[in-house]
Amino acid sequence: MSQLVTIFGGSGFIGRYIARRMAKQGWRVRVASRRPNEAIFVRTYGAVGQVEPVLCNIRDDASVRAALQGADAVVNCVGILTEDGRNSFDAVQAEGAGRVARLAAEEAISNFVQLSAIGAEEDADSHYASSKALGEAEVFDAQPGAVILRPSVVFGPEDGFFNRFAAMSKLGPVLSIVGGDTMFQPVYVDDVAKAAEKALTGEAASGVYELGGPDQRTLRDLIDEMLAVVHRRRLVVNLPFSVGAGLARVFSFTQAVTVGLFHNSILTVDQVKNLKHDNVVSEDAKGFSDLGIEPINLSAVIPDYLWRFRPAGQYDDIKASAKNLKA
Repeated sequence: MSQLVTIFGGSGFIGRYIARRMAKQGWRVRVASRRPNEAIFVRTYGAVGQVEPVLCNIRDDASVRAALQGADAVVNCVGILTEDGRNSFDAVQAEGAGRVARLAAEEAISNFVQLSAIGAEEDADSHYASSKALGEAEVFDAQPGAVILRPSVVFGPEDGFFNRFAAMSKLGPVLSIVGGDTMFQPVYVDDVAKAAEKALTGEAASGVYELGGPDQRTLRDLIDEMLAVVHRRRLVVNLPFSVGAGLARVFSFTQAVTVGLFHNSILTVDQVKNLKHDNVVSEDAKGFSDLGIEPINLSAVIPDYLWRFRPAGQYDDIKASAKNLKA
């Protein structure tokens, strides 16, 4: 019988690409999700019954243990960008990661991959970053042979980065950002999935790998490229960190007084803290080259999915050509 991998968060942005790759490798794939009914699409990644979504809450021991039954390998992709009720950074990214690693060890599963993030440091001022580091420590404590992948900002058709800013560009002539001079090293989502695939198939030594694309760019540069792709001219205003933190407090206060009717997915104080630090691969870190992977440049990918934010969508280039003919 083919090997079985359980992917926690396997229907999420990065997890679905890992699930697809492992199915193509012939593995059986169990996608552990809080909402399996919304993860039905993963079944199309393989033959009938090869990829199956199951109910799992990473905060619950019994739920996690059930998802691990009979698995040969585990990938934990669960992570959050903002806290919401019981889904705090500590509960999900520190305790949750530790729970999956500990219970996997109890089930004698040692093939373990953890998705983390560049900037994960226990003494980081960002709670997001410090919880990622605590999660890594919990994983290594239970799974000393684990592979931990730390990507920079990840892009791809379902991303929450370029899609978000492209949507904002439709709202008016001004596009406000925070941390415009902060450096990023955008990495294509399927390149991250390739790294996880190599780890699961035994082609990667244990340890931490920092994953970044071929180019390091400021946030402002990335926004300018996005605007060029969506054919929109906007005044990009780089707000000071103090102003960004002030706005983030207003958004969070609004969420509190509306008892969650307004969910602050715009900007949080913790995100502002994170934006103060460059998000690029460290000079001495293991990375794509150690895995034999040549990462794809974002310029070759983002036009394929950001075209829908152009003024005339898929017909924008045709309309431009028609104008030239009239002239």
